[in-house]
Amino acid sequence: MKIQGNELSWEKIGKVFDPTLAGKGRPWLKEFAQAPATLVFEDFVRVYFSCRPHPDENGQYCSYSAYVDFDRRDLTRVLRVSERPILPLGRVGEFDEFGTYPVSVIRKDSQVIAYYAGWTRCESVPFNTAIGIAISKDGGETFTKGGPGPVISYSPDEPFVMSGPKIRIFNGTYYLFYIAGRKWVLDNGRPEPVYKIRMASSDDGITWRKYNTDIVESVIEDDEAQASPDVYFDGHTYHMFFCYRYSKDYRCHAKGYRIGYASSENLIDWKRDDSRVGIDVSGQGWDSEMISYPHVFKLDDQVYMYYLGNQVGRYGFGLAKLKSTFVGGME
Repeated sequence: MKIQGNELSWEKIGKVFDPTLAGKGRPWLKEFAQAPATLVFEDFVRVYFSCRPHPDENGQYCSYSAYVDFDRRDLTRVLRVSERPILPLGRVGEFDEFGTYPVSVIRKDSQVIAYYAGWTRCESVPFNTAIGIAISKDGGETFTKGGPGPVISYSPDEPFVMSGPKIRIFNGTYYLFYIAGRKWVLDNGRPEPVYKIRMASSDDGITWRKYNTDIVESVIEDDEAQASPDVYFDGHTYHMFFCYRYSKDYRCHAKGYRIGYASSENLIDWKRDDSRVGIDVSGQGWDSEMISYPHVFKLDDQVYMYYLGNQVGRYGFGLAKLKSTFVGGME
């Protein structure tokens, strides 16, 4: 009931979705397909992602969330792209006025529940985010916000940049893995956020108990930024894939995003060992500078990973499949 062997190994299938080729008739979708997250149907796999239109006259971006459906029998074959964003942006002054990114979904009875980060613009730093909830009653095509405010917001211990939600249910309990900002650092005069991986649990998916601690250690520097913590359970061990980067000059190959790995027996104590991750940047091509924002899911006894490439998914996301052997099931 666990992964055999000490190291994971992933076979890259390649880039499977390019937003710059899908935006015809969709002015809100011109580039970026960030933070992929799946919802599996009988005949297709829906992948939610976040995208952007071109910037406005002041160079400011908005972020929208949408989906692309892939043939379940061929995860490189696009069947359809949503005709409109799955969520409207918030009203003036609300936490999600300027963006919804990223999104993570889960089924609950006949509904689909989405957790997402809402973006607002700031004066001294570029943005701030908090985590909201939305509900779909049409199979995950459109969502209605649970309210004008977030379900996880800032607190004395988590003062800003609450983002990157990944939702899972283990043993009947909801777990939300997310990131919380620790500080802002200046990189050639530009504020860049440093954030760490956190966790909260809930009995109903609405009221959350925060654990109020960074659950994954930093290894490349104290100001290492961590994001996209995705966790699955193989029957014995909890496996977390996430991404990390340097705090400065990370838009280059040497200090750009990489995918990391940690494991736990109890969801509280995590042992980080990036040498086990089994996937890295390619020698050339769309993911040769960075790889980030992993999402791991199981489909027909095969485990897959969607992930972003160069420029944090500006030109799309790719797919890899796990070559390591699984014995038993996966949650």
